[in-house]
Amino acid sequence: MKNIIFIHKKIKNKGDSMKNIKKAIFAGGCFWCMVKPFFKYDGVLDVIVGYTGGEVKNPSYEQVCNGGTGHYEAVEITYDEDIITYEELVDTFFKSIDPTDNEGQFFDKGESYKTVIFYSDEVQKDIAIKYKENLEKSNRFDKPIATAIKPAKVFYKAEDYHQGYYIKNPLRYKAYYKGSGREHFLESVWRTSKK
Repeated sequence: MKNIIFIHKKIKNKGDSMKNIKKAIFAGGCFWCMVKPFFKYDGVLDVIVGYTGGEVKNPSYEQVCNGGTGHYEAVEITYDEDIITYEELVDTFFKSIDPTDNEGQFFDKGESYKTVIFYSDEVQKDIAIKYKENLEKSNRFDKPIATAIKPAKVFYKAEDYHQGYYIKNPLRYKAYYKGSGREHFLESVWRTSKK
């Protein structure tokens, strides 16, 4: 019997080629709200929440929230490049945030809630820069695009109770998603009901 890895309801045989399995890292404010937008796509194998961008090793949620670690709340997406492209992930990321907020996201303010695309190679960097430039040129917003583009650093997985929060705590998640202002913004600006 073959060894099988279960990854987000997809099955990969260990013998299969893994050369097109890639990682994408995005910081989009509260990481609870940044998981669900990606999970619905074929080719997305896993989405975990965690912390990245700082210098403190293995930071806790409390440390990151209190500031001073340099970390952002972020998601690390494992995806199959043969099924979904990095461009599609970048598009989904931007359509899940307010890219003009340079203070954080919605009612979460502070360094750890700012938006960042963390690229792992020059291809990802070029795609992110081009998308950001095109968004600026589109005149969709009357303020500059504040989302930063930075090289990836070590990604630290967050505590288990944060993983899949929208599934484990659907009522609290929905209340937070709506109460924070994210839902209204996404529906009015991006004209989406994706939650």
